[in-house]
Amino acid sequence: MSDFQGSRHVVAVFGAMQGTGVLIGPELVLTCAHLGLDSRATVAVPGLAGETMCHLVWQNRVLDAALLWCQPDWGRLSRPTGARLGKVASERPLPYCEIIGFPDIQRYDGNRLDLDQFTGTVLPVAGRMRQTMTFEFDRPPATERRDGGSPLAGLSGAPVFTGGDTVIGLVRKVPEGRGHRRLECVPMAALVTHEDFTTGCADYGAPVTPLPEVTGEYADDVAYEEEYATALRAQYRRTRIFGLDDLNRHDAEWDLDTAYLSLEAQPKGTREPGLPDAGAPQRVDALLASRPRVLLRGEAGAGKTTLVWWLAAHAAARTLGPQLADLNGLVPFVVPLRTLRAQGGAYPLPGQLPYAARLVIDGAPEGWATRVLKTGRAMLLVDGLDEVPPDDREEAHRWLSSLLERFPLVRCVATVRPLAVEPGWLRRADFEELRLLPMRDGDIQAFVAAWHRAARLDSDPHEPLDELERDLAHQFRTNATLAALARTPLLCAVICALHRLRQGFLPKTRWDLYQSALRMLLGNRDERRKVGAAERITLTVEESTQLLQRIAVWLVREGQTEFSAEQAGLQILRALPGMSRVREQGTPELVLRHLLNRSGLLQERGSDVYQFTHRTFQDFLAAKELVEDDHIKELVQHATEEQWQDVILLAAGHCGRGQLPVLINGLLKARGKQAYQAHVLAALCAQHAAWLDEQTSERVKRSIAALLPPRGLYTTALLARLGPALLPQLPMPDAIEVNSSGADGIARLINRIGGAEAIPYARAWTSHGRVAAREFARAWDRYPTAAYAREVLSQISWAGVTLRITSKDQLEELRRLPTVQDVSIMGDFTAEELTDPLSNRTLRSVSLTSNGAVSSLSFLRGIHGLHRLSLTNCPRLKDFSALTGLTTLDSLSLDTLEPGVLEAWQGLSHLSVHQSQDLAGLLAQVARMPGLTSLGLPVAVPWGLVSGPPCPQVRNVRLDVEGGIGDCRPLSRLFPSLETLHLIAYSRPDLSREERKNLRTLSGVTVTVNGMPL
Repeated sequence: MSDFQGSRHVVAVFGAMQGTGVLIGPELVLTCAHLGLDSRATVAVPGLAGETMCHLVWQNRVLDAALLWCQPDWGRLSRPTGARLGKVASERPLPYCEIIGFPDIQRYDGNRLDLDQFTGTVLPVAGRMRQTMTFEFDRPPATERRDGGSPLAGLSGAPVFTGGDTVIGLVRKVPEGRGHRRLECVPMAALVTHEDFTTGCADYGAPVTPLPEVTGEYADDVAYEEEYATALRAQYRRTRIFGLDDLNRHDAEWDLDTAYLSLEAQPKGTREPGLPDAGAPQRVDALLASRPRVLLRGEAGAGKTTLVWWLAAHAAARTLGPQLADLNGLVPFVVPLRTLRAQGGAYPLPGQLPYAARLVIDGAPEGWATRVLKTGRAMLLVDGLDEVPPDDREEAHRWLSSLLERFPLVRCVATVRPLAVEPGWLRRADFEELRLLPMRDGDIQAFVAAWHRAARLDSDPHEPLDELERDLAHQFRTNATLAALARTPLLCAVICALHRLRQGFLPKTRWDLYQSALRMLLGNRDERRKVGAAERITLTVEESTQLLQRIAVWLVREGQTEFSAEQAGLQILRALPGMSRVREQGTPELVLRHLLNRSGLLQERGSDVYQFTHRTFQDFLAAKELVEDDHIKELVQHATEEQWQDVILLAAGHCGRGQLPVLINGLLKARGKQAYQAHVLAALCAQHAAWLDEQTSERVKRSIAALLPPRGLYTTALLARLGPALLPQLPMPDAIEVNSSGADGIARLINRIGGAEAIPYARAWTSHGRVAAREFARAWDRYPTAAYAREVLSQISWAGVTLRITSKDQLEELRRLPTVQDVSIMGDFTAEELTDPLSNRTLRSVSLTSNGAVSSLSFLRGIHGLHRLSLTNCPRLKDFSALTGLTTLDSLSLDTLEPGVLEAWQGLSHLSVHQSQDLAGLLAQVARMPGLTSLGLPVAVPWGLVSGPPCPQVRNVRLDVEGGIGDCRPLSRLFPSLETLHLIAYSRPDLSREERKNLRTLSGVTVTVNGMPL
């Protein structure tokens, strides 16, 4: 977008002659074939000494293009993930294009290379018949030499950039008779039509997705994108950190990086047999990197909006780290739905997206947003789907789905509270769901350090912040109850602020936390800060609270979170007749101005647009108003609406002894589809009670007992909201049938609650059959590492049960679990980090998934008796030499397989390959392996395998189909002994009648499609 950095992707290439190349992946260089490339080719990086050896992995002399692969640790100062590729889709000239490379004319100090940069226009029609793209310089780049040599020698292979960072071609040669005013180039559109090129890119970690179309650069687009990026950074690089605006003397806002903490999230995992488990928690940055479209669920205060702001600010500034580097330079369109709702506006059309966030910026060039969307350079950030009333959510669904269907290359992140929309709500728009997880103990400690670091930026030098930080960190480590209150960034910030204000003394419950926070903000705040009554208005805590309650309850009833001065003034006006002391001090407008300036609870979001600093405070005050006005029935009526959930929970804390049973019993009367949700809400309200009559308490227990064991994931998620308080109500293991769905449900529920308090219950259920044991074996990350290994994992009978490992401390604890036979290791671990924990062990299977750090399988050499090995999404893994020593290996699953390597593993009975550029060659190797009876392959269409030799020994086949199913009957010739055929075609969930008919002609073969019988 802004801050063009194409030079980061450009390298010098040395073959028989010197040229230029462009990085299109972390280790993959695209250049011209005529440079005379062979095994001695090298590349050099500007600013770094020496050259690096490369391997020629593909070339096409007709196209004049080649791919070079560099070793993973080849020494770049900061390796980019690769330049973005695009194709010209217009006959109009494209001005404002750039070429960066190492021409001969730019040498210095004798013969040292330096970068040069040229601007010009791409002429899409000129040279089309020869599959050539023509670049015309804006001005003559150099004068011709008397000896006939070209001053532009060395520029061959240089990238042609358009739109700032999109490569549309490679410089090929200087045509004769043009006076060095033109260059002929290899168009990217021609390259991607060659399957061997795209396959080569995929095999070396740079898969080529459908290229965005470049339809013409408009004169004002580049300048406007610079301005738009600046406006985005100004809007979203700063945020409020709760408690610091109250206690500090100056700024109420802080750099977003000070407040941002990369939290953990959990994807919706798959249990497809034979596929790796994708459900392990990871940092949300890592999960977003591989998911173009994400629906992010999270509780109030979990950090959803902060994440949206952070993504927008850093993508615009091109400062996202290596994991999210592909997002750098995208144009973020932020759509805060709460703002749209408050303004009563319709969902934005494509051309209105730049204005949805109300940036301080002039109007965009006509059609700019559509051009950005069409070329895949946009990132849509939709914040707060739960802010849309339930009756209007289908309209929101249609808007978002239609927008993304029209612009299929657009990335999108949408946020929503956990239960606002049903699971899979956006599945048809290719969204994957992530759930923000509560902060772990380590996250809390990191947040405490960040909060106090921000506090020191503007504190009294004599204030003992270091001592306060150490004390609070210690309290969190030793007080499990306190740590349980701090599982979201908002609540953790509240605790930090109160701890500082009270010099170490803290409230005990969530409700008390909010109450104390409000008193901190509304109390003698101005006196502490020596601020006079600037508006000549003074309000007590109770008076401020009463006024804010009226605004808050109006917002909740209207389904909004933002308001105008007129709307708030009307609510204050309605309250003033009963507040004579306030009424005498000024008009509603003056009172509102005082609340805006002095309460610390309201903030301005735009011109005449205001909101509470966090929605939780709005809900807390609205709940207080509803309870004081005795609107308990109104609360019950809204029990199944997501926007009212927190209001009802907080209302329970405000209720008196007579009101709370009315609220709880009202919720327990709910029937029908939403009854489960209301009954769990009633139980949560009961947890707030200092006193609750015995009859109501028993009704709550019976209603929850009726939900146990949980029936499905939705009920499990609901019940888990009750937290550790639910654990004593769980049935005993002997009351549930061994290996039943009920045992599975209880194990899932215990894991979902997690933490130290759940360990005794996990231990009790661990021995209740293999189904429960498998659940506990995959949930280590939900518990304290050492205690869980000692108390729970040590009790599991490991035959047929796989232990999932996701952290280094878990790897260390593996030494204390000698009977584990199968391990699944997910995350970035180097070969060195894996070696010691796995050495001198007997393991039946090892699975490595989503590992971007491992480059060698040397850690396998210390493992005995290994039968099954699975390696999935390990892009840096190049050294497979350790496999030759695995004499007992009979099952192998790999991302890709080099030709010829199967010769060393004649004992294999199962082979699965996720990518292959030479299926016929692979099948030729399979045909020579008499013991191989099970095979998994990727195919575009099943009948595409007919060119391979017969494999009579193969009885079980799994095909991952990218296109349609088509005619599978030729498979009988390829696999004459075929008994079972598993077709995975997620792009085709429904087969045509003709496809089903063809599959049924496979005589004696059991067929499944996406796991379901035919």
